[in-house]
Amino acid sequence: MTQSVFIQNPSPLAVQSPSPGGEHLHPLPRNSGRALEMDWVDDIRINLSAAERRVASLPGRRTVKKDAQAGWLLKAITCIDLTTLNGDDTAERVKRLCAKAKAPVRSDLLEQLGFAGRALHTGAVCVYDRFVSAAVEALDGSGIPVAAVSTGFPAGLVPHELKLKEIEASVRNGAQEIDIVITREHVLTGDWRALYAEVRDFRAVCDNAHLKTILATGDLKTLRNVAKASMVCMMAGADFIKTSTGKEGVNATLPVTLAMLRMIRLYQERTGYKIGFKPAGGISTAKDVLNYQFLMKEELGRDWLEPDLFRIGASSLLADIERQLEHHVTGHYSAFNRHPVG
Repeated sequence: MTQSVFIQNPSPLAVQSPSPGGEHLHPLPRNSGRALEMDWVDDIRINLSAAERRVASLPGRRTVKKDAQAGWLLKAITCIDLTTLNGDDTAERVKRLCAKAKAPVRSDLLEQLGFAGRALHTGAVCVYDRFVSAAVEALDGSGIPVAAVSTGFPAGLVPHELKLKEIEASVRNGAQEIDIVITREHVLTGDWRALYAEVRDFRAVCDNAHLKTILATGDLKTLRNVAKASMVCMMAGADFIKTSTGKEGVNATLPVTLAMLRMIRLYQERTGYKIGFKPAGGISTAKDVLNYQFLMKEELGRDWLEPDLFRIGASSLLADIERQLEHHVTGHYSAFNRHPVG
């Protein structure tokens, strides 16, 4: 039976802000994957115009202001994978990034927000394998995991054996999360068995580290390809599906996000496993991240506002959130250089 993924109306969004503190007291059951079900892949259909209408209506229908907005933005901070993936990265830059991850908002702002004395940190720090050890050392005792990009990031075109060795090295160096890039050719040629086998191998060598599969959605051409790739990666054992490397011409978008969230919902209905979602690339303002939070809440529910199921790959986003929080408590915007990230 053909599966249409754009037919149901979303449930209403509660207007109150989510608590910045965590909701999940126990680890979620980890996705063990399953045998490749080609019927699940072949039956996927996407109504592009319906998807575009759905996300176009979001900013006009959903808004939060004042204290509620501050609450949503504090929650967003806990879901940020604070990232540096530049050719000129250094160990010192990574250490500064880790310091910001541990104290993402100035203490005077937290005090004025009534949040003094409460733990607040980002969801993770994301770096190249070269800097995993430096990040692990800088974050020791903080509870913040290190995520390492891997498998020949961002193109993913190195030999498969080297991809596996890179994952093994990052895990050995202390990375608790591995952000892999898939081979886009498998998607573009419809070789779903090859994609499944590739991701299954990645999952096997990740051991206890969580696997986040980057689809590079800007390279996949169609929402149907995005949806099918999402489903195959989840069947192969992905803990998260992620939109982009941040290096493509087009990175995270709301239509792509909607397609991926519908696949997460469908996979949960069929298997019982909750899969995480990570948009990345181009999410640089507080206004942007609120729209993603609203869509997560509407499509998947409250659980997907927590860092164990929602991450945002970003670098400059944190500075803008901090500026918005400062405006909330002072009535004035400050310059970006008052909110350094790394």
